[in-house]
Amino acid sequence: MAEKVVIIGTGPAGLTAAIYSARANLSPLCLEGPEGGGQLMTTTGVENYPGFRQAITGPALIEETHHQAERFGARFAFETALSVHLSSRPFTVKTDARRVESETLIVASGASARWLGLENEQKLRGHGVSACATCDGFFFKGKEVLVVGGGDSAMEEALFLTRFCAKVTVVHRRDKLRASRIMAERASRNDKIAFLWNSVVEEIHDPAKLKVTGARLRNVKTSQALEVPCEGIFVSIGHNPNTAFLAGQVETTPDGFIACRAGTTATSVQGVFAAGDVMDARYKQAVTAAGTGCMAAMDAIRFLEALE
Repeated sequence: MAEKVVIIGTGPAGLTAAIYSARANLSPLCLEGPEGGGQLMTTTGVENYPGFRQAITGPALIEETHHQAERFGARFAFETALSVHLSSRPFTVKTDARRVESETLIVASGASARWLGLENEQKLRGHGVSACATCDGFFFKGKEVLVVGGGDSAMEEALFLTRFCAKVTVVHRRDKLRASRIMAERASRNDKIAFLWNSVVEEIHDPAKLKVTGARLRNVKTSQALEVPCEGIFVSIGHNPNTAFLAGQVETTPDGFIACRAGTTATSVQGVFAAGDVMDARYKQAVTAAGTGCMAAMDAIRFLEALE
């Protein structure tokens, strides 16, 4: 018998969708995927999610929301969606363990931040290395940090960080920014922002101390190395939406994010809805992901009601 609702992903979007659809007595099946909990699982302190007087860790927030969804009847499976077939309903989801059929599908598979690929970068994620200034900038009051990237997102991160940091140095591999003119001008006019051109990060210090103490940069034109002291590094070179398993069956934006009908979470396939970072190229916050998770569940509930 086909499921009523299958949710792919268990970050804030997927878990909120699970709560709302479970409270509608739909007993949703949630596929945890390879990164259950999404990017919040690597966040050490969350202070901007409503409802918590004190900071809560990302994993703790996910765990509480997970239990909340289970309390209303959501079911969870530690399975990864490998492919889907959306040409007819019920839809088929092939996981690494079985095939599942469902009348509706909520895609909340998130987006993965692009990283530099350095060994110490992975060791220091959550300990001075971050991909979200809005999430972590507050913890760097009065400190000097690096922002790696040259697009609009990197400039937004750098400008946001000037609210807290003593100095923000933008590291860019080219000799001019890729950002829009207005964003580049805003960053250039800010006294707290400096630029290191034609440079890439080769190594981050110091995993032995479990904190960022600096970085070794290399000039791509001269190959000259430069040691730069800092206490935080924000990597802002883009995000990759996790949509490979959809195999192009759902319409996407030019950047690869799932395209939704304006004002809804409905995709180009009737009965398929999207929520969270997989459809949000702009905000990428836990609270906005949760909001779209609520919307996706409500859209799925109304779709099923219309069928009946």
